[in-house]
This record gives sequence, structure tokens and C-alpha cells, in this order.
Amino acid sequence: MDFDKNYMPKHIAIIMDGNRRWAKAQGKPASFGHKEGAKTLEKIVRYANKIGLGYITVYAFSTENWKRTEDEVKALMLLLQNYLDDYSKRADTENIRVKILGDISALSEGMQKSIIKCMERTKDNTGVTFNIALNYGGRNEIVKAVKEIALQVQSGATKPEDITEEMISEHLYTKNEPDPDLVIRTSGELRLSNFLPWQSVYSELLFVQKNWPDFTEEDLDNAIIEYQKRTRKFGAN
Repeated sequence: MDFDKNYMPKHIAIIMDGNRRWAKAQGKPASFGHKEGAKTLEKIVRYANKIGLGYITVYAFSTENWKRTEDEVKALMLLLQNYLDDYSKRADTENIRVKILGDISALSEGMQKSIIKCMERTKDNTGVTFNIALNYGGRNEIVKAVKEIALQVQSGATKPEDITEEMISEHLYTKNEPDPDLVIRTSGELRLSNFLPWQSVYSELLFVQKNWPDFTEEDLDNAIIEYQKRTRKFGAN
């Protein structure tokens, strides 16, 4: 690693794009690409923990992904559930804290049990916080926050004039976490696709040409080096 350990991003978010096109290029089904992508994710999260990253958030399944074929959705959900179950077993050795960002009520009962078990098992770990955006949509997240605050106003617990950006942030899935310093998207696509729209307003953006299964620890190093070259102004001159 050639980056400056004293100027590390606290939080990196990743849109893991390109699993399906990676598989298609090899004449394989989409499920094969997702499996290889899961292996890459495990490797990158373990490396993020090793280098001392505070938070890593990945876009695993969006609210729009339900539009994919039934077979692909089933395969992806099974893969994610097995992934969470495996993390629960390895929690004590990896020291990684797992959190799920998204509406889990729409998921199967088995998946919900796996999510709760994994988060409970890893909640006291002190390494990197690994956020998995699952059945997540950024606009839905903001609507959820607004509804919760509206109920507080309705009950008289909050006045409209007291609503602040901080209050809205406290009602997001990422409550008590720093906003992403850097958002990476693989596969060369140049958009955020409803991923952390509130949290990423001042994030540095990096678009990588590689498909996600080909992403390596060296690519993460290079992303951090690129981040360290930039000057973050947060709207100032």
C-alpha cells in the first residue's frame, strides 16, 4: 500500500456493478457472476478491516432489483443469506461488525432471521463496520425519515421549525455513522443509481472501468490514493 495512513477516508461506499456482464462475457449465467462478486466482496471487506477503514458500505440489492427475473432474484437472495450465515459463524475471528441498510420487512422470514442473527452476533465487534445495503433505495430511505419526523410533529414532540439536517440524518439507516468520504462504482457506469443520495452529497466520486469480480485490493489502494490527491471543499472556495 502506498497511501498516506494519516489521511485515510473514514467511510468508503461501493456500488458493486458488473457481475452480470462479467459472467456474460464468459458465457456463464448471472448467478455465476454474483457468486464471484461475493468472493470479491469478502476479500475487499477483509482488506478494508486490515488497513483500518472505519466503515465500508456496499450496494448489494436495490429496491429496483426486484424487477429482475425471478430465478436471478432467488439465486441472489440465497447467496446473500448464505453470506450472512457464514459471517455469523466467523464473527469472533474477523472482528467485523455487520449492519443491514434497507427495508428488511419485504424479505423472506429466513432472510430476516439470518440478518438479525448476523447483526446481533457481530454488534460488539470493533473492526470495520460493514454496511450491506439490502432492499435499499435512497429515496425510500428519505421518505421513511420524513414520515417518522412527521409523526413526531403530529404528536407535538417536534415543531416544524426545529427540523434540521441533523434530525433527518438521525432517521436514516446510517444513523450515527459518518457520511461516505468516497463513493466507488465499478463497471464504468457513471451514475449513483439511488445509492445514498442524502449521505453522498459531498462524497468524492470515483468510477472504475473494471467489473466488480475483477476488483482487487490494489484497486482499493489506488482508489484511496486518488482520494488523497483531491481537495475537499464542502462548498467553500
